Amino acid sequence: MSKDSKRIEALVYHAKPKPGKIKVVPTKKYTSQRDLSLAYSPGVAEPCLEIEKEVENVYKYTAKGNLVAVISNGTAVLGLGNIGPEASKPVMEGKGLLFKIFADIDVFDIEVDTENVDEFIETVKNIAPTFGGINLEDIKAPEAFEIERRLKEELDIPVMHDDQHGTAIISAAALLNALELANKKIEDVKIVVSGAGAAAISCTRLYQSFGAKRENIVMLDSKGVIRSDRDNLTSQKAEFATDRKIDTLDEAMQDADVFIGLSMADIVTTKMLRSMASDPIVFAMANPNPEIAYQLAVDTRDDIIMATGRSDHPNQVNNVLGFPFIFRGALDVRATKINEAMKMAAVKALAKLAKEPVPEQVNIAYSATRLAFGRDYIIPKPFDPRLIAEVPPAVARAAMKSGVAKQPIEDWERYKNTLLERLGSDNKLIRMLASKAKANPKRVVFAEADQLDVLKAAQIVYEEGIARPILLGRIDTIKSLMRDIDFDGEIEIIDPKSDEEIDRKNRYADAFWKRKNRKGVTQYDARKIMRERNYFAAMMVNEGDADALITGYSANYPKVVKPMLDLIGMAKGVSRIATTNIMMTRRGPMFLSDTAINIDPTADDLAKIAYMTSKVIKMLGIEPVIAMTSYSNFGSSDNPNARKVREAVAYLHGTYPEMIVDGELQIDFALNSKMLQDIFPFSKLAGRKVNTLVFPNLDSANITYKLLKELNKAESIGPIMIGMAKPVHILQLDASVDEIVNMATVAVVDAQEREKRQQNK
Repeated sequence: MSKDSKRIEALVYHAKPKPGKIKVVPTKKYTSQRDLSLAYSPGVAEPCLEIEKEVENVYKYTAKGNLVAVISNGTAVLGLGNIGPEASKPVMEGKGLLFKIFADIDVFDIEVDTENVDEFIETVKNIAPTFGGINLEDIKAPEAFEIERRLKEELDIPVMHDDQHGTAIISAAALLNALELANKKIEDVKIVVSGAGAAAISCTRLYQSFGAKRENIVMLDSKGVIRSDRDNLTSQKAEFATDRKIDTLDEAMQDADVFIGLSMADIVTTKMLRSMASDPIVFAMANPNPEIAYQLAVDTRDDIIMATGRSDHPNQVNNVLGFPFIFRGALDVRATKINEAMKMAAVKALAKLAKEPVPEQVNIAYSATRLAFGRDYIIPKPFDPRLIAEVPPAVARAAMKSGVAKQPIEDWERYKNTLLERLGSDNKLIRMLASKAKANPKRVVFAEADQLDVLKAAQIVYEEGIARPILLGRIDTIKSLMRDIDFDGEIEIIDPKSDEEIDRKNRYADAFWKRKNRKGVTQYDARKIMRERNYFAAMMVNEGDADALITGYSANYPKVVKPMLDLIGMAKGVSRIATTNIMMTRRGPMFLSDTAINIDPTADDLAKIAYMTSKVIKMLGIEPVIAMTSYSNFGSSDNPNARKVREAVAYLHGTYPEMIVDGELQIDFALNSKMLQDIFPFSKLAGRKVNTLVFPNLDSANITYKLLKELNKAESIGPIMIGMAKPVHILQLDASVDEIVNMATVAVVDAQEREKRQQNK
């Protein structure tokens, strides 16, 4: 995609279908006149009076306790500089989105039109009663230091300038672990800090809190080494001025143990790197390009421990590991501030988490056999689901211990469970799948590439590095559409009906005929049907010319399934194929089976569907907790429709006792863990969060998933084919671009897993 196309895509993303990235939604009922009278006049007067009597009641009756203001004056926005408050708003909305999806914190973004420190502070103080916390953002130094200092002193709610402290907290956790691996002590190491802005100053202060000695630190700004004999130093820079008679980065790096880069790209040379002490620790965090390229650094020193700000290298120092979870912990105990103890607690929690066994779904997300504490893993990954259950409690405990918590937590286990529930409806699973796909993209045939939406999806997976698309259809049509959407690249385009493909068609047809010639298929028939794109595409996968297949956008499902069964068939040992849909719901991803194939499955079929679904879920690093659904509960009906579900469960319990599966169950009992625990405490599902529903027939499964999709606007991935011999996935008729992208991503992951199993044989 050209630079101009990326610009247009970014603008469309922010403008359509509704401008901006965040919105306000009601949290209470509002359907009746009674509801409205409670929400507003006259009912609203009652909480107003309670808050007037005791101001702390504002946390009981309003959203203040889960509401953070992201506030900027637009004076230091990303790498764009002083672009003004209005121009900073997209960034502030983006920060609000991250708060929500990582920690379920609501945000109002506030852009303040002043560069005067006193005016800015007064504005924030005047609006502070609305919020439970203040996140300062993109304010230039040195004003940022004064603004944060005074607001922390003058307000009784948490205030944090993330540009300062976010990088400090994450990099400090990484530094502690790197020093442990290098067998060095923080009080002994020589540290070079390139950069003297808000982040660099805050990082260095925090390192000192953990024991770094001032006399061992050399800081540089754009003019060189910050020395005590330099004139016109700000108070912050003077704090780290050295008495050493050195002027350049080259001199500072000699025998240094640690390099902290928060400056600009490519300022560290290989000569500098070689002059550092043994086991050098290099955190080159300039974005998008670090102070020294990752590959160059690791090629230069095989004993290096390296981190960057980039996601495509190990050890990414990413602020999203910090600010959502720090505010979460602070809000949950109604902390009056975010103090040094709370920041240090977050550092220790992150450092400790990196040393613990990594959940399989994190390994899957990063295509790692086994992530483990070491030089390439010194800091947790942003996809790690444990972050929300580990960092906020550590911050909350520190707030309580340091005396700034107004509402202490007593039941920590319950609190952790509440935090895990907040993982909610964001698309972590989709992001995880995309990350895994990008690590080893596969060749995916798009059988209907002359359809605009299919081509757009192919463009996205190509440009995002998710897959290497192969486009089937009319070549002139595809090329014309590609020009329209600015889709460039070395893309294979094939028209199965063209004369250019005669040899390949005949080769595919002969291979098909040899397998089917005793089942009534003639060689003429085989060559004729190979002109049809779905047959041709299936044979591409069969013959190893492609790794996976996506089709079904423009045809009815049964019509598309037939060639897949004819040419590809079921996997070895499988006697029944099925489909599952992943629904992104408020309670997290839900797997629904069978949504597209088996009209009225038998008890034996249902057991197979449940077992195959569980394998798909495990492939994604998630523990399947399966409810076999019905209109009855545990034998309350002896109707054959309920009995077959019961028989399937009995078979699964006897054959696969390790499976967490039970039924038959009504859907409300399956999804309401308290109801299930109270009425059916004997169930294998009691006390567990169900994430998989297996339905007794196609009617109920298909209706349910489409109902969720249309009424709740739940994002869907599927139907995912299970039981096929090759990675073949069939779209629903007229699927959206996002749905096609998601299915292509699943197809790549499917192909990766099959390849891995083949290699392990």
